[in-house]
Amino acid sequence: MSVAATTHTLPSVASARSAAVPPAVRRGAWQLEAGHAMSLKASSASVLRIRQGRVWVTCDATAHRGSEDLVLAPGESLIVAAGQRIVMEPWDSRGATYSWDAVQPTARAA
Repeated sequence: MSVAATTHTLPSVASARSAAVPPAVRRGAWQLEAGHAMSLKASSASVLRIRQGRVWVTCDATAHRGSEDLVLAPGESLIVAAGQRIVMEPWDSRGATYSWDAVQPTARAA
């Protein structure tokens, strides 16, 4: 995992709400509670994948483009470049489950 959490330690999916999240979704994923925001900075090219819930993501501005807001739904993903920072929070009161992994070399070429 190539991430630097800038707000707080990443919560484990084995939180009090994990019973509401199906086991197949929990494996290898993190839970983001409703009302909480998470700031992540990629130390290498990474991919954010939404497994459950919807997430509002704000990507920091770069030299080539301005700040951008996105809403990602289950099954959608976002490639985050090395050094790029994102802030995300659940879109609604149900929270969200996501994974954050290094981009595989074959995925970069695609």
